[in-house]
Amino acid sequence: MKRKNGEFLKKLLDTFRVEAAERVKVLVGGLLRLEKSADAAEQADIVESLFRETHSLKGAARAVSSSEIERLCQSLETVFSSLKKGQPARAVGFADVLHRAVDHLEYLVSTLGSEQATKDAAHVSALAEELEKLSLDQTGVGKNVSLSGPVDFSAGAVSEPLTQFHPGATIGSQRPPETVRISEEKLDSLMLQAGEMVSMKLAGVQRSTDLQAILHEFESWKKKWRNVSADVRALRRSLEKEEHGKHLRENIPLRKVLDFMESSTSLMNTIEHRLLDSARSSSRDHRSLSFMVDSLLENAKQTLMFPFSLLLEAFPKVVRDLTHDQKKEADLVVSGEDIEIDRRVLEALKDPFIHLIRNCIDHGIETPEARQRKAKPRRGTITVSVSQKNGSNIEIGVSDDGSGIDPAAVRTAAVRNEIISQSEAATLSDNDSLDLIFQSGVSTSPIITDVSGRGLGLAIVRERVESLGGHVSVDSQPGRGTTFHLRVPVTVATFRAIFVRVAEHIFAVPAAAVERVVAVRGEEIRTLENRETVLIGGEILSLVRLDDVVGVPRQPKGKDAMERFQTLVLSALNKRMAFVVDSVLQEQEVLMKSLGPQMARVRNIGGATILGSGKVVPIVNVSDLMRSAVRLAGAQQPAPATETKEVERKISVLVVEDSITARTLVKSILTAAGYVVTTATDGIDALTQLRTADFDIVVSDVDMPRMNGFDLTAKIRSDKKLADLPVILVTALESREDREHGVDVGANAYIVKSSFDQSNLLEAMRRLV
Repeated sequence: MKRKNGEFLKKLLDTFRVEAAERVKVLVGGLLRLEKSADAAEQADIVESLFRETHSLKGAARAVSSSEIERLCQSLETVFSSLKKGQPARAVGFADVLHRAVDHLEYLVSTLGSEQATKDAAHVSALAEELEKLSLDQTGVGKNVSLSGPVDFSAGAVSEPLTQFHPGATIGSQRPPETVRISEEKLDSLMLQAGEMVSMKLAGVQRSTDLQAILHEFESWKKKWRNVSADVRALRRSLEKEEHGKHLRENIPLRKVLDFMESSTSLMNTIEHRLLDSARSSSRDHRSLSFMVDSLLENAKQTLMFPFSLLLEAFPKVVRDLTHDQKKEADLVVSGEDIEIDRRVLEALKDPFIHLIRNCIDHGIETPEARQRKAKPRRGTITVSVSQKNGSNIEIGVSDDGSGIDPAAVRTAAVRNEIISQSEAATLSDNDSLDLIFQSGVSTSPIITDVSGRGLGLAIVRERVESLGGHVSVDSQPGRGTTFHLRVPVTVATFRAIFVRVAEHIFAVPAAAVERVVAVRGEEIRTLENRETVLIGGEILSLVRLDDVVGVPRQPKGKDAMERFQTLVLSALNKRMAFVVDSVLQEQEVLMKSLGPQMARVRNIGGATILGSGKVVPIVNVSDLMRSAVRLAGAQQPAPATETKEVERKISVLVVEDSITARTLVKSILTAAGYVVTTATDGIDALTQLRTADFDIVVSDVDMPRMNGFDLTAKIRSDKKLADLPVILVTALESREDREHGVDVGANAYIVKSSFDQSNLLEAMRRLV
């Protein structure tokens, strides 16, 4: 394990060196452009860019535990933040200090991991102090110069740098290995093109099949021809005997017909041989093409395959920090970390894992004193296990030996947040109650902290896992612990699918979700509580007709056709259900394609694939399908009063936020409260949407690129059609000046993120609309 950690850290440092070198280049170029710029607006843009690059480099340095680089970036960030706020910059020596700091950053990156790097702490401290003095405007001699005009950075004497950096110098074995760096976009594009070859392979198979079908038809026709040709020969012999063939010689058309039919025999044999050769060649070519495509696709997949340790190695530190903050004790135990999975899947699982680990520590693991009272070890255990379910799926378990989840507390929280009604809660089993924790807004935590308590984390887990074509479930035993089960595909490129027909439509069902295909007799179907069920494998399963769920009109069927039903048993969301289809066609490998931005979220459909014939077939989202089936089964029951109320409200909200995390949080809170939410990434995007659609209220961040929240609010107030539209600003800016600025531009409410409480936002929403 120690050796593996060393190899991982080496890879991480190599990656950081490449990233840091690029960011330092951006900083150098930005400083040079800042020196030459005489335009205040351009200077402000450059300072903003420098601030963001420094902030990103600081975060990356923290990830590799480079305290010197992190501290230097922190000091640079402070200077750029001061410039952003309009504080004056001293001309004499100001740019020199910035340049020396960036030069030293470059030097630190080049010597990262060497003994020399550990001796630079004093130099870094001296530089950091100089930068901090600049930000406080306590150093330098000469006239203050603001960013409203050109800054003479060359003025004054230039002091000697604290350290001398020699470009091109290498430090022993610390030089990273020779590699070719390819952007993720290009690599993903290459993978996509390799995946597209699957369509070519399927088309080749289809052409070969078509040729075989033509050959079979030709052989059938040839048998008939042989029977006719025998009659033709008999007819010729008969005519030739009559008066020595006089009739045949005089009847020229008849003679031509007989000649043509006899000569066609050789032509037919020639065509048959050519068809056979073409069929053999096509079969040989499609086998070769299939082999090459499969090999290419597999090699392309391997370039994107990484061990799970790439994701898991960072979590011991996460567990240590979180338990330390909450005065708890826990160890992280990992198994199966060598199993490889698609990088894109790993990236998508990063946030879900963070939420699950936080949930284990915040809600699961007890304090040492509480564990001792329960006769448990003082230190809790969080276990992450990774196993290969089959060739196409990975099974992941995240468990803790903590207090477990109380189903009754979950039901209470769901009723309190109007997720379900009191009457529905009374009928839920414990397993169904546990499934509610994946609903946005459901949390059993008595308080909201910076770690958890908002009821958002597990909703994000389910959304992200299902977007990969996987599913997540939970098991819990009060007092003994909780286990989350995640099943995700090994790769998001291609997978096996079962094709089914419903009426005149064909659907593809991911084979990983299909437990079995059975034929169910009509007399085996029973009705329980107004729902059709069937006994399969010793378990009573809900029986749902796929055409009803996807909204396809049923085809009229005779009595005989209803005697047997082709049925797929699907498994997802820790449930099993049986779906009736008209017929099961075939199983084959498919390449999933997005439906495009216009159809980014279609209920029950996760994407589409193209058959060899060119036909586009929708791919079923199994988790979504099962939820729709549950809703369909309950549609006959009267809707709870809270649901009716939410349907009647239908208040449309535009959420404007450049941070995807904050945007997801606000959207989830408002969606759970019954609002219809649309999102925008900045002020320009918001104005475009406001002019093309109707909204009842705007909830906006302030600090955003292109157009900030203050300017957006001012634009809304200056537009006659939008002037009365309520605007709520949710921002990290908490100074009195910023609040007054918000009021001046016309905001109806101003909520500070540092003291953010979703109830404050919802109360402001109810008051304004």
